[in-house]
Amino acid sequence: MQQEALKKEITKIVENALREDCALEDVTSDLTIPANSQIAFEIRSREEIIFCGKEIISEVFAALKKSPKFKNAKLDLKILIQDGAATSAKKPIARGQGDAKLIFAAERVILNLIQHLSGVATLTQKFVQVLANKKIKILDTRKTLPSLRALEKYAVVAGGGKNHRFNLSDMILIKDNHIAAAGSVAKAIEAAKKNKQKLKIEVECDTSAQVAEAVKSSPDIIMLDNMTIAEINKSIKIINKKAQIEISGGVNLKNIKKYSTLKIDFISIGSLTHSARAVDIGLDII
Repeated sequence: MQQEALKKEITKIVENALREDCALEDVTSDLTIPANSQIAFEIRSREEIIFCGKEIISEVFAALKKSPKFKNAKLDLKILIQDGAATSAKKPIARGQGDAKLIFAAERVILNLIQHLSGVATLTQKFVQVLANKKIKILDTRKTLPSLRALEKYAVVAGGGKNHRFNLSDMILIKDNHIAAAGSVAKAIEAAKKNKQKLKIEVECDTSAQVAEAVKSSPDIIMLDNMTIAEINKSIKIINKKAQIEISGGVNLKNIKKYSTLKIDFISIGSLTHSARAVDIGLDII
């Protein structure tokens, strides 16, 4: 995704999150904190992580300061780390000082988003490190939280992975249900080739017989879904470099190493986004 498009997504997501949290109606802070009270703070990780969410921090404060309530609120903010950088426990991610009510209104939205995105980036980096083969690209999927896809896929890249298609219009991915509805692998691929946009065509195959049928129709990518190592090796020989090869299904940190010596191009992993643990990041008054 282009940087400008990503910024628009961040703005939209942040505005929705602040609205959901009623950030301009923080009754606790309004009742307990004196007007114009100033504090200093740090945002710190409490464990080793790959950080992601620099623009989130800036955008949350910027969005709040657009409101009449906070338009004159003072804030001096410095972000100390770049997206994709590793950081250790207790090392500051950002540091600032300013209006206490503004900082408390921003706190939870900032932490919710950067904890999640840093979790995605951290998990992605673990897969890349365990695989330890730069020729094989770790891909994400469309198994993302609704409305957060752009940010989650950005976090995958921050962690060293690559993006698969962003949405249903990006490329043609023929899966088992498409094949069943079309009548065969060959029929589905030939029909897909009629697309006027000349989009890439990928086809999912569950068996070596489907792979053999697919190769004859020359798709761009063949996905080997839930195959054993023996089945994958057999399929690689059938494909014989006539298409790129993607492995998918059941790949985790415990078994990914066994794919590292295979002559494949991609491994797609849904858990990068749908199962990443939110990492422990806090905002502390100093």
